[in-house]
Amino acid sequence: MKLLIVTVVEQFEKEILRLFKQANIESFSGSDIDGYKNHTSMVRTASWFPSEKGRVESSLFFSFTEDGNIEILFELIKEFNSTLETNNPIKAVVVPIEKSI
Repeated sequence: MKLLIVTVVEQFEKEILRLFKQANIESFSGSDIDGYKNHTSMVRTASWFPSEKGRVESSLFFSFTEDGNIEILFELIKEFNSTLETNNPIKAVVVPIEKSI
């Protein structure tokens, strides 16, 4: 069992839920988050409110799941991201679990 963590911009939330279902990941948790991207100093100085620049409404999902489901999901995400015309792809990481109760 491993910990799967996925981040996605709000506009792709329905798509990642569909991909989870296709990968047989039925149990997961999610939370709304704000994503940020660093800007050059030129962009920061051009704004009256630089801390508000670059904020993107996003979602974070995580699931304790099996390797096989993760492999399927990663292939589905790779395929989905290859069709995007935006610089906000779905991102996913896997963290091994040493112990669990």
